[in-house]
Amino acid sequence: MKNVKSNSIATLLLIGIFSGMFQNLNATFGKDKATLSSKQIIFEEKPSNHFVKIALLLDTSNSMDGLINQAKAQLWDIVNEFTHARCQDYERPNLQIALYEYGNDKLSSREGYIRQVLAFSSDLDEISEKLFSLSTNGGEEYCGTVINSSLRQLDWGKNPDDLKLIFIAGNEPFDQGGLDYRDATAQAKEKDIVVNTIFCGHYDQGIASYWKDGAKRTDGDYMAIDHNREIVHIETPYDDIIIKLNAKLNATYVAFGNRGEKSRMNQVLQDSNALEMEADVAVKRAVSKSSKIYNNATWDLVDALEGKTLGVDIKYDELPKSLQGKSKAEVMKYVAGKKAERISLQKQIQQTNAQRDAFITKTQQHQEATLENAMIEAIKKQASRKSYIWE
Repeated sequence: MKNVKSNSIATLLLIGIFSGMFQNLNATFGKDKATLSSKQIIFEEKPSNHFVKIALLLDTSNSMDGLINQAKAQLWDIVNEFTHARCQDYERPNLQIALYEYGNDKLSSREGYIRQVLAFSSDLDEISEKLFSLSTNGGEEYCGTVINSSLRQLDWGKNPDDLKLIFIAGNEPFDQGGLDYRDATAQAKEKDIVVNTIFCGHYDQGIASYWKDGAKRTDGDYMAIDHNREIVHIETPYDDIIIKLNAKLNATYVAFGNRGEKSRMNQVLQDSNALEMEADVAVKRAVSKSSKIYNNATWDLVDALEGKTLGVDIKYDELPKSLQGKSKAEVMKYVAGKKAERISLQKQIQQTNAQRDAFITKTQQHQEATLENAMIEAIKKQASRKSYIWE
């Protein structure tokens, strides 16, 4: 299969002097007389207090295999769009995604056949893992109930400048279930949360079954998609290059702590999941990994030691065994080398992807009505109300 929707070119990463990392490492490991060259560099970006919070509510009943496949394949397109997003103060917002499934017979009837698969998370590997864990089965689809649950269970925060969005996708009438969707959407509006509805079927049928009304009540967007449409991918001469660069990029991650090795293995597994779907999906994931949005400070030593705001207290016994016998200066030098290598590889991925985008643009005819296109269009429209801009 071949894809007509190209990735956006990942935004240039800001580069700072290595001294910031050096100070942080000294604070973490203690003072050491050994010093490192100030020519060694890392990228650094001012931490943002702004959040984009997106809750995906996906129908996993029998007829929704195509929807789930689109979500798996197009997650990285949506993530890559946010490498270009900036708040009014030009900070890059923090992206968090939550995931719910509903309408599946395997789920508890007492809970309304819904399940929180993942609370708000910025861990892109974990988000991918949870999407790939979904399977479909027949059931009852209660839109009002799942919206209400996401409002109650998720930490939406209270910052009025944050962008808070729900995307609910399915193909049964929107008014099914004991909890009225009008009550649920009224609660969402009170919390400044926009509900966007994606009907999997004919546009007019979605209107007749109240999907458009559900969106209108929070000033959201109503969209209809063909969830069974096979995603068309375009093969390019740059795909293999990016995939090979991604393998090298993985080698720059230094797992530490209790969850380190498990998370590193999951990183590789999600690469494999993406590649199993299509080379195109693996490429888009690699582009996401070359951006600042992809951060693994909870388990990767290089990300964890970047910037003073993290407050990470890393002890020697948490380091990988290969580093536990090293001096403080040797550890700092090793991490700095991995950071420099990572920057170089990320830059190569971005540059190669720019060539890939240009190649795809020449053959792109039109945009398909897919989950990705529907979501990106709504996100940009609603983000503009909060003075977000796209570079």
